[in-house]
Amino acid sequence: MSILLFLRDNAPWLGAGVLLTFLSSFGQTYFISVFAGEIREVFALSHGQWGGIYTLGTTASALAMVFAGGLTDRFRVRVLAPLVLVLMTGACLSMALNPVWWLLPVVIFALRFTGQGMMSHLAVVAMARWFIASRGRALSIASLGNAIGESLMPLIFVSLLIVYDWRMLWVLAAVIAIIGIPLLLLLLRRERTPQSWAQSSQSLGMDGRHWTRAQTLRHFLFWFMVPALLGPASFNTAFFFHQVHIAEVKQIAHVELVAMFPVYTAVVIGAMFLSGIALDRFGTGRVLPFIQLPMIVGFLLFAMSDGPIVLLAGFAFLALTTGANSIVPNAFWAEFYGTANIGRIKAMATAIMVFGTAMGPGITGVGLDMGMGIETQFAIIAGYFAFSTLMMTIGVVRARPSLALAS
Repeated sequence: MSILLFLRDNAPWLGAGVLLTFLSSFGQTYFISVFAGEIREVFALSHGQWGGIYTLGTTASALAMVFAGGLTDRFRVRVLAPLVLVLMTGACLSMALNPVWWLLPVVIFALRFTGQGMMSHLAVVAMARWFIASRGRALSIASLGNAIGESLMPLIFVSLLIVYDWRMLWVLAAVIAIIGIPLLLLLLRRERTPQSWAQSSQSLGMDGRHWTRAQTLRHFLFWFMVPALLGPASFNTAFFFHQVHIAEVKQIAHVELVAMFPVYTAVVIGAMFLSGIALDRFGTGRVLPFIQLPMIVGFLLFAMSDGPIVLLAGFAFLALTTGANSIVPNAFWAEFYGTANIGRIKAMATAIMVFGTAMGPGITGVGLDMGMGIETQFAIIAGYFAFSTLMMTIGVVRARPSLALAS
């Protein structure tokens, strides 16, 4: 099926996926960190204290995802998503109205759980369920919402910060979130039948069966994947979390740094579509081991950059992994473990990734407070991605023969 025909025949459901990932922006680090300078100033927080608060709230959201993520196996997207958007609206208003620092962990928890956690999870599970043969393309298209948000939201809101108070901008975020509810219900007037509920061999995982979450947690491949799950979540988040500080270290204006985001997003989108095509053609087992290699190059360039050109090149390599990482691991769970329990299995993986987003800002923030420069940390991070790539490759190579039994 051609891409245009695919888009035409599945426009409402793909549009819902794009909308879900776009609205997740308000709980994503690239959006929250736009206000890092104002939050730290208003509440008199150091890098380590702000990172610690962010870690605490995000860790709590990771724990909540373990339990709440499984709701996607029981309820349809058109039921769950509006409820999550109502909660997200409340979280945005809470950030706008919060008067004291000690409520920040609760506010961060609410934003991270509803945005980065549940909204992203709903989109991924929906695409994995609704599409089988074209799963890679569906995930690529749905992820466009996140790419658009990552590109435009920081640039727009940093520009608005010049004129408007930061708390008023969080009210604007709440308004956008609540407007998303009728749009989503309009797109999902007729929700696509989850094809994975049919007993089709195409939806089975390794050994020709559907795996439960308990069985997945006892399987070696899951644990070989954990470093790869943690890495991009931790250190991509840390990079955007410290964007104000990075701009200072690199001696460029903050708005000049966020002006690079559209280039980053363009590469992310290209990487997503190429990854989706590669997935549908070669399968996740052959694509997965390569996706974090560009991240090694990217962080080495961030460590060595002394001007905007090298920094922009680092963004490009970071984007290659970010784009592929938004598609390939999500298809991995459905392909290797089946789709009958994909909500519960993916919830555990999402919880690990959310926990990673909690670790990254906390670890790097403490490192900054202890005197370890951000550029030194970037070099260490590059070494971590070499390790996670090795572990992921070993695990997939060992598991691939079992996957052949599902075909």
